[in-house]
Amino acid sequence: MIMAVVTMTDRPAPVTEAACEPEATNPWVKVWDPLVRIGHWLLLVAIATALITRGEPETLHQAAGYFVAGYVVFRLFWGISGPTHARFENFLASPLAAIRYLTHLVTGKGTRHIGHSPPGGLMVIALLVVMSLTAGTGMAMENRTPVPTALESLLQGEARAGGDDDDSPWEEVHEASANLLLGLVFFHLGGVLLASFGHRENLVRAMVDGKKRAA
Repeated sequence: MIMAVVTMTDRPAPVTEAACEPEATNPWVKVWDPLVRIGHWLLLVAIATALITRGEPETLHQAAGYFVAGYVVFRLFWGISGPTHARFENFLASPLAAIRYLTHLVTGKGTRHIGHSPPGGLMVIALLVVMSLTAGTGMAMENRTPVPTALESLLQGEARAGGDDDDSPWEEVHEASANLLLGLVFFHLGGVLLASFGHRENLVRAMVDGKKRAA
């Protein structure tokens, strides 16, 4: 009887089917948080609205401009205190690193980044700077803000060259920065397409659902 008990207790436990299955791994990783994604698409609508209206109707143009200004403030805050991939410290890079990345990407040897790539990070900074300039000069025009003494002769000359003495001296700077912003948007779209083909992933979709391939 004792021998039977020992034999029964020494018998190995049956291996269940679940124990034999390998642990599933998630092929996707969450990268862009909801605020980054929603802000990105709303910003696109606001910039398109401001560029299309060009001041007519004035109320709609100004509303779009104020949204852009508000987004810049939010993005600066989120770049410091937001999630990992939204923070500036996660994607700030030198121009040399951006050029090296693009060179490798064109030759098919580009290093894939879960967050922003080096040129993508620089584009974020460039867009924020130009959006600040565009929105700031637009508000200066609306509020008839005096021109700083250091810029007075230059901006007043630009305004007179426009042919209307009643034009704000900020107008030329505002229009130039708006055109520069449009150029940056096209460069940004080109970079997204290039990286999407180079790394074989849909970066537009990633900005919709927030997910990117884990590897």
